[in-house]
Amino acid sequence: MPLVYPLIDVNDLIDGDPGKPHVVTPITGEHGSSATAFHIVTGPGDSPRVHRHNHCDEVSILLSGNGVYGLGDQLNPARAGECRVAPKGVDHYFANQSDEMSLMVGFYMGVPDGAAAGTVFSNSATQSDKRGIQINLDDVQPENMDQGEGWMITDFRLPISARNGYSSTLFRAKFLPGAVHKKHAHENCEEIYYIISGHGLAGAGPDRVEVHSGHFHYIPKGVEHWLHNLSATEPIEVVGIYIDAGSVADTGYVYRGDVTPDDLKERTV
Repeated sequence: MPLVYPLIDVNDLIDGDPGKPHVVTPITGEHGSSATAFHIVTGPGDSPRVHRHNHCDEVSILLSGNGVYGLGDQLNPARAGECRVAPKGVDHYFANQSDEMSLMVGFYMGVPDGAAAGTVFSNSATQSDKRGIQINLDDVQPENMDQGEGWMITDFRLPISARNGYSSTLFRAKFLPGAVHKKHAHENCEEIYYIISGHGLAGAGPDRVEVHSGHFHYIPKGVEHWLHNLSATEPIEVVGIYIDAGSVADTGYVYRGDVTPDDLKERTV
C-alpha cells in the first residue's frame, strides 16, 4: 500500500556517493508543498557561488562543517548549528573553510521548485540595506512545551520565528530513546521536517512508516501526524519548518491523543 503523504529519502535523489557535493530538492510543489526543501553538500575549500533568489527568502541550517556566511557585503562566521534567513533579492553564500564536507538543509519559501526561486549568480556580492537573521542553536534556549498536549520531546528549540521577526518557524527537535511527539495537527500551516539522525516511526494520516537519517517528510495543513523514537539507545534528531506560521500557537496546534501500541505495530510500506 503506497504512502498517502510524501516521504522522500534524499539518498534516492543523488547520483553516486551521497557524501559527494550535490544539490537536491526533495520536497517541492509536486508534492503539494508551498515551499521547496533543499539538501546541499559542499566540499572542503569549495569556491562559494555568490547568488540571490529574486522570488523568495531562503531559510537554512548548517548541520556540519564551518566557514563563513556572506550576506550582501557582510561576512559572519558560521559553524554547525548556524540558522539563517537570506532575504529575497539579497546576495549571499556559504564558504566551507573546514576540512570536512558540509551539509546544509533549508527551504525556498513560497515557491514550488528551485527554478521558481529566481536564482541569479554574481561575481561578487553587492551591498544591501536588508538584514537577514543568523543565530546558532547553541544560543537558543529549549522550549518548555506542555507534555499534557503531547509534547514528549526531549529538546525542542525555535531558532527562527516571530521572536526574531520572521513569518515562519524553523525548529530543531531531539527525542531521546522512547520519546514521542504524540498525535497532533497544525490547522493553519504546512510542515516539512528532515531526519538528521536516528530511527523512528512516523504517522501521517493513515501512514505508518519507519524513518531514518536522510528522510524528508511533508505534512499538509490539518493532517494528523506524530513521531516516535524506535531506538532503545540512540536519540532521533529532526529539523523542520512551520510554513507561514511565526509561532507554535500560530500553527493552529491541536492535540489529538496518544500513539497506541497498535499504531506502533502497523507499517504502511
